[in-house]
Amino acid sequence: MSNSPTTETRVAVLVDCDNVSPEILEHALRMVAQFGRVVLRRGYGNQATLANKWQDALVRLAFTPCLQYQYAAGKNTADIALALDALEALFDERADTFCLVTSDSDFAYLCRKLRERGATVCIVGEPKTPDALRNASDQFFEWIRPAPPAEQVLDSAQKPAAKPEPPHADQSKQEPPKSVVKRRPRFLVEAVALLASDTSEGKVGLGALGQYLKRTDPAFSPQTYGHSGLLNMVKTYDLLAPQQEPGGHWSVSLQPKTESAPEMEAPRV
Repeated sequence: MSNSPTTETRVAVLVDCDNVSPEILEHALRMVAQFGRVVLRRGYGNQATLANKWQDALVRLAFTPCLQYQYAAGKNTADIALALDALEALFDERADTFCLVTSDSDFAYLCRKLRERGATVCIVGEPKTPDALRNASDQFFEWIRPAPPAEQVLDSAQKPAAKPEPPHADQSKQEPPKSVVKRRPRFLVEAVALLASDTSEGKVGLGALGQYLKRTDPAFSPQTYGHSGLLNMVKTYDLLAPQQEPGGHWSVSLQPKTESAPEMEAPRV
């Protein structure tokens, strides 16, 4: 099956919830957004798995939960359901690119069958993913669980006492007008690095960058971070190099590495 050059790539994201952690979902969506529009989002698991944290993650990121009861002990019906749905989506031409979120090597054969039919397959998995599954895909994206942030708990007894305000102070005169803070979230640099890495020139068009950011977060807007537009936002980064091309459009690349780099804000949550 081949796509017309003008047809947008349709991506199916199928998650083996019994095998991975729910924290991997956002990373998976960021990785596949570079390929095209995600048309299928499904999470597969048994009744014990699709609860608590998995339930919250699937609902928040608009995944369809696919609950599969185990008919006998030791039988994983969720894996079979995932494989059948993937083949059905391929034959129905609802998707041409598949992202399997799993570290289970049992899906290696499914990957090979999808690729034999002309589909593109990527795997998003944890470091434990066996080579048999990594090599069965077109591209493997490794997700490493981030270290928990150090909790800085300050005892209430140690907190400095708040200074009382003067009784007759005019607050409206004391507070200067607040200026708009222009924020520089780290995810923008990560997006440019990801998209530019697959190009021979090491840069990505500003339009393609904007499409990618919208795919990863439909609510994304430069105004949210205090910028008038995406180009204005990119120009505030020391790590990014915007350039106007001969045709008038803009492209973005990473600045050459220096000895020290400014701190960026943490990724979106």
